[in-house]
Amino acid sequence: MSPRPKKPRNCNCPHRPPGSMVIKPAGIPTKNLEKIVLELDELEALRLCDYEGLSQAEAGGQMAISRGTIQRLVTSGRKKAIGAIINSQALVIRPLDDGSDNS
Repeated sequence: MSPRPKKPRNCNCPHRPPGSMVIKPAGIPTKNLEKIVLELDELEALRLCDYEGLSQAEAGGQMAISRGTIQRLVTSGRKKAIGAIINSQALVIRPLDDGSDNS
């Protein structure tokens, strides 16, 4: 039994192209750091809820997903971001898998 396909999400984060963004501690080469992957939809949920100040329901409406999914994305994104800061790890922004791979 295969998992249910991911619902398309509207992610309009205004930053560099996905996959080209790494946030890391200064003075330590990226190759020497453990990497934590922050999915683009987690970043968008954080941007809408924490930076833009939208409610989870409003953010869900903008991303075309449920409030519960927004809550899960925000919780996961916050945990990853704080963990990367506390543990001096590189935070890598990864683009969404559009689910077009039929393998």
